[in-house]
Parts: sequence; structure tokens; C-alpha cells
Amino acid sequence: MLTKRDLLLSAAAIVAGAAIAKPSLLMAQSYPSIVEAKDIAEEGFIYGLPIVMNYAIMYEYAVDRNSGQFKAPFNQLKNEPNVYTYKDTAIVTPNSDTPYSFVWMDLRAEPVVLSVPAMDPKRYYSVMLCDGNTYNYGYIGTRATGSEAGDYMVVGPDWRGDTPAGVKQVFRSSTQFSLAGYRTQLFGPDDLDNVKKVQAGYKVHMLSAYLKQTPPPAAPTIDFPKIDKELVKTNFFDYLDFALQFAPAQDNEQEIRAKLARIGVGPGKTVNFKDLPLEHKLELGLGMKEGQRKVDEAVANTGKTINGWQVSGLPGDSAHYNGDWIKRAVAAQAGIYGNDPAEATYPFTRVDSDGKTLDGSKHNYTITFPAGQHPPVNSFWSVTMYDGKSQLLIENPINRYLINSPMLPSMKKNEDGSVTLYIQKDSPGADKEANWLPAPNDTIYLVMRLYWPKTEAPSILPAGEGTWQPPAVMMQ
Repeated sequence: MLTKRDLLLSAAAIVAGAAIAKPSLLMAQSYPSIVEAKDIAEEGFIYGLPIVMNYAIMYEYAVDRNSGQFKAPFNQLKNEPNVYTYKDTAIVTPNSDTPYSFVWMDLRAEPVVLSVPAMDPKRYYSVMLCDGNTYNYGYIGTRATGSEAGDYMVVGPDWRGDTPAGVKQVFRSSTQFSLAGYRTQLFGPDDLDNVKKVQAGYKVHMLSAYLKQTPPPAAPTIDFPKIDKELVKTNFFDYLDFALQFAPAQDNEQEIRAKLARIGVGPGKTVNFKDLPLEHKLELGLGMKEGQRKVDEAVANTGKTINGWQVSGLPGDSAHYNGDWIKRAVAAQAGIYGNDPAEATYPFTRVDSDGKTLDGSKHNYTITFPAGQHPPVNSFWSVTMYDGKSQLLIENPINRYLINSPMLPSMKKNEDGSVTLYIQKDSPGADKEANWLPAPNDTIYLVMRLYWPKTEAPSILPAGEGTWQPPAVMMQ
């Protein structure tokens, strides 16, 4: 499992066990000063954090069959016939609303064609395309393309070719490895077999197979470096260096890439990071630590605070970030692979109405939605509980990780028609248990998910400026 705390790199860790190398004459002539190298490391860490986080997840899901999180090899679809639970630890702040399907795509040799079946218009689904830069570069699904069946082609950054007949749309990844993450709405526990039937209709073909042609030569075999929470502490820039070879620099990356090359990272480098002398590694470690501090601070202050909830429109495509690396790092750390705001908006909080840290070991809490003032969505909404430290789902006695709008008919309403959620570690009593969202015996992280939020008032959009506001978490 790789979490943000695993990425908080100390200078001691970065140099631990490292051999003290003597700089070469070329290094001495071209390497930046120690102070400048520290600044580059800080900026480079912020730039590279989402890229390294993405690589760690790709390694667990598509490379290491013994990771405990392995899904399927590249270009093969893996359907998860269940929602995520506390046992799923590769992704922080995982969604537990919609059973996932995944395909990690290797686009080096040829494009991939994703085929989706016709869908019941009442059942929300989406296929989010997210590349190694963590850019959401396209969507297939209820909101984006409708409920009709269709074939869609995903191509790599250097692909040049014609769009085949029958392909509705072409999506271009900025990196040679890319993720298609499918979300299929589950209406309730008794709906799982129907979701499985939908998932069976998702198909993945290499372009040559789709066209019934001879495939091109296979791409070269890659020796993917092992990554885990311990290795990333000492080898962060080695992983970034590795990942960048599959990510051609975009125009707005030229400056940061040139800086990284000066400390031995990425194409054009004149030294190897592992060969740097001890004093340089010490300064780079300090730079990375400062970079993590800035990301943590930015996450804590992102968006607009409304009734204790932070509401922002973090994720998006390359144009959305436009070279704002701290914004991209914040989006990844707050919840990597989050949707664009138009697809789903995510208010989140760690505090109650008075700004005090939510802690299930000390207090019980409530959230009350006034009658007729539920989150305004075209699809559905949810409130999900996470451990405040790890941002992972928590084990609990009723195996309930969220409360969502499909559960409303079974929930108890107050006399005025409002609905109160009980946020606490122990049962609020049999008469209120339908409204109970179990909390950890520790700090709490709460995330709302508004799938396909409405754009007409009342609306949460634009994120942080809309007319609908999430109700505060109240301490009992």
C-alpha cells in the first residue's frame, strides 16, 4: 500500500544505506549548486508525486502478480463483481459505490478499442480514461456519450493513423501506459447479478484484433522496477526517472523536465541520481520533504470551505492543470483517479461544524439533510467513511462503508421530512441503525460523492461557488 505518508521522504531515508560516490568531472561541471538542487528536488517532487503514485498502483494492479492487489495483465479487462471494502488498499480514498472494472493499457505497439454495451438509462456508468500523468483525458458513459452501445479507440501519444469505421470517438493518452477505470452503478445488494451482466458486456480489443488484421510487432519487454512503501522513500526519483520515458514532454513540461535532467532525472540527464554524492542526496531529501509539506498544506486548504466541507474541482485533463503541478499533486493526494467535477464532485471534510477534528474515539456526530435538500444530482450521491490517517475504508460490524441515495427509502425520516445520518463507532440503536454510518475508533475522513451533478440551480457547480451547500457535521 502506498499512501501520502509513505511519500513523506526524510533526508535520512534518502541517504540511508547509500554508497558515498565521488562526483565525476562532468558532474562537477554541470551539476547545480546544493541549494539549487534542493529547490529542483522540491519542485520535482511536487511535479512527480502523481506520476510516481500512479506507477505504484499500476505496478500492483498490472505487473506484480503477487502484490495482493493484482487485477490483470496489460490490455486485459478485470471486472470486480463487488464494491470496494477495507481489504482494498492500493488506492487511497476508494469509491465503494460502484463496482469497478479496470484495464491497464499498453499503447506502445497499437491502440486499444473499448466496447461498451447498451445500458439501462437509469443505471449510471462511466469509463474514465486516466493516463500516467493522472490527466483525465476522456470519458465514455451515461453523461459523456449516453446509454447506447459503442466502440471507442484509445491511442498513445505518438499514434498516427485513420479512425476505423465503426469507432465512435478517438481518445489520445499523453503517456504510453494508461488506465481505463469503469464505474457501474449498483442499486443495492440484490442488484449485484445485474451489474455482473453489465460488466460482461464490456469488451477490450487491440486494434488489429478489432479489424481482424495481423498484429504489429510486439513492443519491447520492460523490466518494471519493484515499488513499495519502503522503496519509494529512498528511490522516489528513480521511479520518476523510469516513468518519464513513457511520457513524452508536453510544451508546458519543458522547463521542469530540463531542471530534473540537471539532477539526473529523465531524458537528457548528464548524471545518474544513484551516483550522487552524499551531501547532494541530503539536500535532495530535504527538498522532497519540503515539497511534501507544501502538498499537505495545499490539500488542507484546497477549494472553498463550506460548512466545514472542502469543495473544489480538482481533477481534470492537461488543459485543466495547465502546468500547475501543485494543483495536480493535490488532486492525486486527495484522491487519485478522481473524476472531473462535471462527472462527479467530491466535498470532503475532517472537521465538524466548529472546525474541530472529527474523532470517532471521542465523539458521535450527525449530518442532517433538510427535506427536499438532498445533493442535487442527475444520477446518485453518497457519503463515505474513511480512516482519517490512511484514507482507507474501515472494517466495521455491519460492513457498511457509505450511505447513498438508493438507501433513502429504507432510512428513517425525521418528523419534518429531513434525514439524519449518525456518524459514530457504536450503533445508535436498532431504531436508528438504518441511518448509521460506522466510524473508526480514531480520526475520521468523510467524502461526499455527487455523481453527474445537476448544472441548474440548486447545484454544487461551479465547484465551491454553487447554490447548493453540504450540511455541516454536528457533534452530538
